Amino acid sequence: MAVRIADTVRNTRVDSIRIAVDAGAGAGLLRIYSGSKPTKGGVPAGVLLAELTCADPCGSSTTGVLTFTVPFSDTSANATGTAAFFYLTDSTGAFVCDGDCGTSGSDLNLTTLSIVATQPVQVTSLTITDGNV
Repeated sequence: MAVRIADTVRNTRVDSIRIAVDAGAGAGLLRIYSGSKPTKGGVPAGVLLAELTCADPCGSSTTGVLTFTVPFSDTSANATGTAAFFYLTDSTGAFVCDGDCGTSGSDLNLTTLSIVATQPVQVTSLTITDGNV
């Protein structure tokens, strides 16, 4: 039999992520990289394609899902490449969590995974879901 967790507990768990992203003097950062994800919290070997500033607070939770406030965008991408994964950090750049990029059905959904230096990067959704429903 699977463990099921109350939505209030699941919200508390994803709210801890929101609190960590919102920590620091300013808004958290969403950093999008090419390449393979490093070990949890490790230094990415891929290229930093874009860095976007989150809203502050960055989002809200319900039924164990943290939904980030969008749209947010980077008006000028840092580099050219294919978006593969993202890092969420607080305003000081301290690692909070990472996830995968896609155009639909992913943690972070973008209008396109093909990012071009100096061109805009648009987020369509960013959600983090706590398990054990």
